[in-house]
Amino acid sequence: MTARRIGVYVCHCGGNISDYVDVDRVIDAVKGEEGVTVARTAMFTCSDATQQEIYDDIQSLGLDGLVVASCSPKLHTLTFRGVAKRAGLNPYRYTQVNVREQCSWAHTDDREGATEKAIRLVRAGIARTALLAPLDPTVVETVPKTLVIGAGIAGLRAAIGLADIGLSVVVVEREAELGGRVQAFGPMYPNDKEGSELIGQLVEQVRRRESIAVFTQAEVVKKAGSFGNYVVDIRTHSSSSMTMQLSVGSIIVATGFADYQPAEGEYGYGIDGVVTLPEYKAMLDAAKGPLVRDGRPVRDVAYVYCVGSRQGDQGPNQYCSRFCCSAAVHASLQLHEKDPAARQYHLYRDMRTYGKYELMYQESREQGSLYLKFPEGEPPAVAKGADGRLLVTVRDQLTGQKEVGIAVDLVVLVTGMVPRENRELVKALKLPIGRDGFFNEIHPKLRPVETVVDGVAICGACQAPKSSSESVMSALAAVTQSAAILRQGRAELDPQVATVDADLCTDCGDCYDVCPYDAIAPQEMAAGRKVAMINPATCKGCGGCAPLCPAGAIDLQGYTGAQVVAMIDGLAREVV
Repeated sequence: MTARRIGVYVCHCGGNISDYVDVDRVIDAVKGEEGVTVARTAMFTCSDATQQEIYDDIQSLGLDGLVVASCSPKLHTLTFRGVAKRAGLNPYRYTQVNVREQCSWAHTDDREGATEKAIRLVRAGIARTALLAPLDPTVVETVPKTLVIGAGIAGLRAAIGLADIGLSVVVVEREAELGGRVQAFGPMYPNDKEGSELIGQLVEQVRRRESIAVFTQAEVVKKAGSFGNYVVDIRTHSSSSMTMQLSVGSIIVATGFADYQPAEGEYGYGIDGVVTLPEYKAMLDAAKGPLVRDGRPVRDVAYVYCVGSRQGDQGPNQYCSRFCCSAAVHASLQLHEKDPAARQYHLYRDMRTYGKYELMYQESREQGSLYLKFPEGEPPAVAKGADGRLLVTVRDQLTGQKEVGIAVDLVVLVTGMVPRENRELVKALKLPIGRDGFFNEIHPKLRPVETVVDGVAICGACQAPKSSSESVMSALAAVTQSAAILRQGRAELDPQVATVDADLCTDCGDCYDVCPYDAIAPQEMAAGRKVAMINPATCKGCGGCAPLCPAGAIDLQGYTGAQVVAMIDGLAREVV
C-alpha cells in the first residue's frame, strides 16, 4: 500500500478548546503518526485564512488525507469538504474530530485528562483517514416540482415563492379552507395588519399562478422513491375520498402548530371568566367598542403568563413559546384602544418581548398596564370571589414579596404553541422530531430549514414557536433550499451509504425490517438466488443494518468495519 500523506489541523477555537486542552502537546503527540505529513494548530480552522492554508498544503505537499480537530461535524463538515474539493482532494478522504463538545467542554476541570483524550481522538481520526478510499457522490435527476404540506401563512408564501422562480407547486391542506390560524385573526402585531386581509392577499396570488395546484381536505399518506424524485400518495377527504400519486423533487412541510389547552383547574381554567389567549383574542377582534362579556362590561383584566410553557419538571413543555409575551402585550394595547378606562394587570415570570416588540411593552406600561413579577415556584392562584368576580392572588417580587389580591372581570391565560398532531405525516415522511415535539432541523444556524431526510424542508411554526413574520422568513429560506436543488435539474447525494457483499449475503431478511428508510430490498441473482440490495439514493448511511447482519455482509462506506477497528486501536493506545 502506498504511504499516505495526511494533514492534521488542531483548532484553538478562540480558547474554547485551547483553554482546556494543550493543543501544542496534541500536535507533538500526533505529528509522528504513520502517514502524517504535516500537523499544525490554528486559532480558528474555519476562518478564511486557515482554509487557505489547508488548501495550499493540500496542493503543495500533495496531501491525500485531511484531519481537522475542532468542533462538532454538524457545524463544519461541509466547510472542510469544500476546502478539500477546491484543492483537488477527494472530499470523502477527510475526517473531522470533535475535540470541543466531546472533549474540552466536557472536561473543563481536568486539563491533563482533556489533553490526553484529545490526543486519543485525533489518533483515531488519523487511523480512519488512513483507510479512507475516494468516494463519488450519487447523482440523481430531479423533478422540477415541490410539494408544500400546509396552507397557512408559511405554506402559502412558500408556494408563491417557488412558483415565481419557475417551479411547479402542489399545495396540500388538511382543512377545507386555506389560511391556517392567521386567517381568523384581526389586527396582528407589530403593524396591526388584519390577519384575514393578509391571507386574502396570499390566496389571491396563489389563484393567479397557474403553476400552483391546491388540494384542500387532503393529506399525504405515503412517500416512496428517492431524493429528487419522490412519489407521494395524497388522499382527499371531500365529497368522494380518493388517492392520487404525484412525482415531486422536494417537499416543504408547513403544518403549523396547536394551542396549549390548559387542564381543568389549571390557573382556574374551567371557572367562568377564565379564558385562554386565543379565546381572548377572538373576543377582542369581534368587539366593536368596549369589551362586553355575557352582557356585562369587562373593565378589569388579569393576564397570567407562561401557562403551558417553561413547565420544568412539572410538565412536558419545558421550552419558552417566545411569541406569547408579545401577543399578550399587543392584546392589551388592543383593549386599551377599545376602552381606555379598562384596568389591566400582567402577572409574569419573565417578560420576553424581544427585538422591536419591546416598544409595545413600553407603550403598554405608558398606557397604564401594571406588571407584577411572580416567583417561579409560586404561580398566581385564581378563584371565584364572594362578589361573583374573579380573585387573583399573586406574590409580587417587585414590591418586596407582598401578596396582592386583584379582583377582575376576566382572567386571560397566556398560552403558548405546542406541536400539532401529525403522527401519520411523520410516519409517511420519516420526519425527525426534537425533544420539544416540534420537527427538527439539521442545525439551527447553518442549516435551519433542512431535515436529515434529503429534499424535505420544514418551515413556520411546525418547527418551533414563531410569529407570522418569522414563519414567512423561514418559508422563504425553504424556498431557497428547494430551488437550489431543483433548478439545477440534478443533485448529488452523500456516497457514505451501506453496501452489501453479495457473496456473503444469505437473504435472511433481518436488514429489511430494520431500515427506517425502506432502502433495502431483495434482488434475484443468477440461479434464482436472492440477496439484499441497497438503493444508494434512498439510504441515509445510518448504519443500523450493519451490526444486525449475521453474515457480516453489510458495510458502511466511510465507516467500514476495518476503519472502525482502526479508530478503536488509535483510541486505546497509551498516551506517553
